[in-house]
This record gives sequence, structure tokens and C-alpha cells, in this order.
Amino acid sequence: MSELYEIVWHGRGGQGAVTAAKLYTEAAYYQGFKGVSAKPTYFSERRGAPVSVHTRISSEPIRTYSNVTTPDMAVVLDDNLLEMVNVTANLREGGLLVVNSSLTPQDLGLSGPFTIALADAFHASEAAELIVEGNVLISTSILGPLAAASHLVSLENIQRAVAGKFAGKAKDRNLKALKLAFEATRVFRRKPADAVSASAR
Repeated sequence: MSELYEIVWHGRGGQGAVTAAKLYTEAAYYQGFKGVSAKPTYFSERRGAPVSVHTRISSEPIRTYSNVTTPDMAVVLDDNLLEMVNVTANLREGGLLVVNSSLTPQDLGLSGPFTIALADAFHASEAAELIVEGNVLISTSILGPLAAASHLVSLENIQRAVAGKFAGKAKDRNLKALKLAFEATRVFRRKPADAVSASAR
């Protein structure tokens, strides 16, 4: 039986949502998935404007490239977007919501029949000195809570994808940011089991 998982990434232009999605799909390929795709949608070409990326991971080749409408997982790179976009509106029951935040689900106004994974990806990247021209990069650290809360793609395969994209000090800093965010992840489970096999470590 074919397995298909759909993910929507929510971020702002320049935050690295597209890079994060591409790294994750590459890691999924290493995990053994035969079909992977990542399709960005830009609401504006300016830096800081909302952007979403629609990702599919399948045990079989993918032949559908339309936008994801009912994701199994939603990843939010900026918790301020929660005030602008209803990221859980179409999230599948028992799905997984990953948010870059130092706050609690209650502080963020999040509740529902899904698992919530929170990690301060910004702080993890800052601690790893993953800063370019004054900007803290979170395209790799946001993958930490995703790996911590879901068994879909392992941390080891995400590390492999990250190590293949960067070199030298950049590789070291990206891998450190990823690991720090992974270790700092807080998982709030709403159901004992769900469609994406999310679990607290």
C-alpha cells in the first residue's frame, strides 16, 4: 500500500522555508522514500512577505504537484504568522504542528486534535553562530523539532542532507543549530497515536 505524507511550511521571505523544505525532502529520499517534491508559493516577492512551501513525501513516485490542502504536518518558521494565517485550519486530525517559538501552546492560542512540537529555532541558530550579515538563519534549526516529534524522517538522515549542502564552518554551524533545536524540542501530544507517528522523545 502506497504511503503519502503532505507537509505545508509557513514562513516569511528570506527565512529559509524553501531551503528547509528541500533539505527535508532530500533527507526523506535518504530515508527510503521514492517520491519527494517541494513547491513554493509566494504571496509577494518582497523580503519578509508570507511564503508557503507544499511538500509531498511518498513511498511511490509522485505525480501530483498541486498545492497541499489537507496536510499531515504544518511547520511554522515564525510564530507571528499564527496571527496572520490559520495554519491548523485544514491540518489532518492526529497531525503534527511544528512551531518556532519559545512560548507554550496556551500562550500561542493553539489547541486541537493534533500534536504540537515547539522549539526556539532562532535561539538555537544564534547559539550556533549561524548568522549571516546580521540575520539569524533558521532553515536548518527548524528541522530539529520536526525530527524530534516525528518518526517520518530521522535526525541522522536530516544531518546527512545538511552535511551534503554546506561545507567547512557553515556545515559545522548548521549541524550544531539542528542538534540544539532537536534537543530543545517540547512535544505536546493530543492523541496517543497519529497519522505521522509523532512521539515525545
